[in-house]
Amino acid sequence: MRTVVAKGKNIEEAIRNGLKKMNADRQEVDVEVIQRGSPGLLGIGAKPAIVKLFKKETTETMATDAGMEMQTNGAKGNGNGTAVGTEPLLYEESQCVDLSGGVQRMDETVDRATASGDENGPDLSGESAHDERVASNTRNLDGTVWIQNGQLYFKSSQDHEPSVSIGEHIILLKNGVPVSEKNVTLSEGNEYALQITSDEQKTVWKITFDQKKLKALLYVEPGYVIHRKIRDTGPVRHLKLVVEEKKEVINHLTIPQVVDKLKDLWVRQGLNYDEITKATHATEPGTYEVATGIEPENGKDGWLELLMEVDAKDDWHVDESGRVNFKEHRTIPMVESGQVIAIVHPPISGKPGLTVTNEPLPPNPTRPLLVKLGPGVTQEEDKIVATVSGHPKVKRSGLKAQISITQKIIHKGDVDLASGNIRFKGDVEIQGGIKDGMVVEAAGDILVQSTISFAKLVSSGSIMAQGNVISSELTAGKNMMIATEVGRLLKTIEEQVEKLVAAVKQLVHASILKRGDFSNHMLPASVHAIMERKFQGLIPLIKQYNALIKKHHEDLDEQWKDVAASLEKVFLVKPTPAISLQNLEALLSKLKNRGEWDGNSYEADVHITVNSVQNSKLYSSGDIMVVSTKGCVNSQIHAGGRLKINGTARGGELYGASGADVDTVGSEIGITTVIAVPSGQTIKIKKAMEGTVLKIGSVQKEIKETTYNIHARLKANGDIAIS
Repeated sequence: MRTVVAKGKNIEEAIRNGLKKMNADRQEVDVEVIQRGSPGLLGIGAKPAIVKLFKKETTETMATDAGMEMQTNGAKGNGNGTAVGTEPLLYEESQCVDLSGGVQRMDETVDRATASGDENGPDLSGESAHDERVASNTRNLDGTVWIQNGQLYFKSSQDHEPSVSIGEHIILLKNGVPVSEKNVTLSEGNEYALQITSDEQKTVWKITFDQKKLKALLYVEPGYVIHRKIRDTGPVRHLKLVVEEKKEVINHLTIPQVVDKLKDLWVRQGLNYDEITKATHATEPGTYEVATGIEPENGKDGWLELLMEVDAKDDWHVDESGRVNFKEHRTIPMVESGQVIAIVHPPISGKPGLTVTNEPLPPNPTRPLLVKLGPGVTQEEDKIVATVSGHPKVKRSGLKAQISITQKIIHKGDVDLASGNIRFKGDVEIQGGIKDGMVVEAAGDILVQSTISFAKLVSSGSIMAQGNVISSELTAGKNMMIATEVGRLLKTIEEQVEKLVAAVKQLVHASILKRGDFSNHMLPASVHAIMERKFQGLIPLIKQYNALIKKHHEDLDEQWKDVAASLEKVFLVKPTPAISLQNLEALLSKLKNRGEWDGNSYEADVHITVNSVQNSKLYSSGDIMVVSTKGCVNSQIHAGGRLKINGTARGGELYGASGADVDTVGSEIGITTVIAVPSGQTIKIKKAMEGTVLKIGSVQKEIKETTYNIHARLKANGDIAIS
């Protein structure tokens, strides 16, 4: 028997037991200590000593038996010859590193493998076969390091010590001290331990409310744990220690946590347990509506219920010759005296809701409709009743409505020197034409069945001309035109007053006058001097505005007149009033908050529709339409809505605030014709000849040669694009 493994209470007893088994003397064997004995604590955890005895043989015999030359290991410089098998190393000097961080001696591994019969442990039942495997693999393991079953093994040789490179998340302890180097040579006689770091992130969550506290929103970002291990590798001289990672998503949030937090936040209304459950099982970040309040039911502002049609309807018919039947083109609703036109409904209050914290949530406030009664109507309780027969007109803007009855006069024949000018607070129908120098003004619509020549027509409503318009001025939407003119002037006054207020505040803040709080004291006379020096044009502007208000007193709403009175009180009263900063600021606020009564330059129910136009000026706060193929020549046309010309436009300037659509523009001899629209609108022309100028906003482009089917718009870079 050449090899024996023996146990004992200590090394000496284990050697004696081994010598007894081999029937040999001490000098005839070599001894390898596999496990040193340990008495344990009070006998608990005691371990026996284990040794392995090798019978000494000649080198020639070993070569004959094993078929190879034995290698020696001088890890501690003791000169003993040793051998290694494919199982974990069986040398006292060799070490096994547990990846959990603890150092485990090889003798402990052998003892555990022996007790359990683990196939990876040393085979102690067939010593002879084992020795042959050890002898044949010694050269392969000397000077190498490897990972087996998640543990680090290494074996030094006489001419080489193995080494490792330490990757991220790995800590190598040498004799209990972390190694700072990334490349480490493993030397026998030292104890090594590996520690692998793991990352863990707890679940992040929070509960917030929306602005009205109608919703409790739970944001959840699940946590995670990153597990790491080192993959098993074969024996190599240099081993790169690299971890493999696996991320495990862990949602630590629980339903009781959410419910308790909601209670802490006083959330009592509309808990959504389905959403809470989803949040606690979420594997991705997300937001969940865990409680929902009750939306308030908003009420309804006061409104006007019309009991009849009030808007005129156009139905144009153009015959083969291009003429329009103006007599039959329009249906105008009429009302009889005593007829109920509309019902004014009061506002309806809404119902309050509840926040998630069980607080009442009021609905939006409701407001009544303000009705202004014009000529021909009266109000009986909630009913609007006609007092005369005529055409009902209703203008609505926000929570304001103006209702009136427009009566109509019919003038047979021409308007000339014999008839005189016609001015009427209603609709006017001229069954002839309008001759040179004559004027027709109407608070309603104007319909002319024949030619208008060298005349002036002004209407608060629409203008329709069946014949040609020659060298005349037509203005439709008089009230809007006046409001636009007055509004522009008032805007200039507003800018001047704003600069004046800023200048006064600068004086106050700089303490130039040193008179304390100027917002509560009258400004001294020196401020009037500043006005005269820096704001010389303000007083003339105010006088011009007030003069316009007086001139068009009957055509403007009360708000314009109220502003005029305020301007006069602050600046025009004689003797010159003392001006306070408080008064100036109040005036500026009134100027800035003109709101919807300042109006829009476009009126949908106002238009000018003519057969053809020559050398004339047309202004409409709504659309303008030239219906015949004769088109327009050398005319100035301004449409607050869309401009539509079915024929040819030659010469002049044509403007459509909502876009322009023209059949043909220009002439063969290159007469300049300008077609203009604001930025954001388009120009459409079927045929544009040389001399046509397209103007969009402040950008213009001239057509140099005849071009068909133009669709022009303004590009983002400021150029005009033609497609």
